Amino acid sequence: MPRNLWARLMVLSFAAGAAGEVAHAESWQGVGEMPLDYREYVRDFNTGDDRGLVEKYFATDTQMISGSGVRSGHKGMNEFLAWAHDGVREIIRPQVVMWDKDHIFAEIDMDFVASKARPDFTFGALQPGDILTVKFFAHYTVVDGKIKTLKTMTWKPETGVTKAPRLGDHPGQRAAFIAYTRAFSGALPDKYSAFYTDDVKLQLSSVGELNGKKAIVDFYTKMFRSVRENLEINQIVYDDNAIVGDFVSVFTAVEDAPDFVVAPLKKGESIRVPVFVYYTLRDGLISNIRVARSGPPDKPTRAGR
Repeated sequence: MPRNLWARLMVLSFAAGAAGEVAHAESWQGVGEMPLDYREYVRDFNTGDDRGLVEKYFATDTQMISGSGVRSGHKGMNEFLAWAHDGVREIIRPQVVMWDKDHIFAEIDMDFVASKARPDFTFGALQPGDILTVKFFAHYTVVDGKIKTLKTMTWKPETGVTKAPRLGDHPGQRAAFIAYTRAFSGALPDKYSAFYTDDVKLQLSSVGELNGKKAIVDFYTKMFRSVRENLEINQIVYDDNAIVGDFVSVFTAVEDAPDFVVAPLKKGESIRVPVFVYYTLRDGLISNIRVARSGPPDKPTRAGR
């Protein structure tokens, strides 16, 4: 790669990091054609199909070299990615991409979106609903259209990075919504409420309207002491203004709940309620939630029956 392109990338990146700011506009420039279609690579990476990505883009004798070790071949890559992405979606957001006929160099803001607890995660412990962004510098050496070597380095998490709006139609925002449902189902108010505007409204036919983030958190914190709610997803439709979901709300009593609004429940009993939920978005956060039943509740059952 020409020295002036390398130098320009490093000067821009390190100067921005020192100032605590990074340009939001992507920059793509290079000499001749890219040795592989990196835009397509990013799209495929962000689908979460790790095995398909490795098979399509990496040479069979590839090496990935990073501060945490060396992974060799498809087997080594697949094993590492299976561990790294267990309950965590990794989303590439390229900031600067440069190339010549044999190399691609990318400055990346990498989002890690957690849908399960990962206390052992490389860049810090994660809980459902967490979104951690890490600055990556990645150097790909490409031979015959396949990645022969991938070398990466990183900055401290949340240093010199851009932040994408939490929710919308981008693959990372879709992953973030799944993480939100896991945080809600896990009764983690600090995590799920981070997806709300301060003036969010929740409309429940059985309860009425709850106004504001605090009112919603207070309502569910009280309910979850006796009855937990798990959201099972049937189908979701996304755009940048709204998310519409076909769910089953599964309510499980952790103690006797004779006054539960759906139906009286004894400890250990569950009841399933099909619902449609319409989430209105504002600036990537949920500003309004409308819930309507899409069918009658099932009869209460105990686990294993």
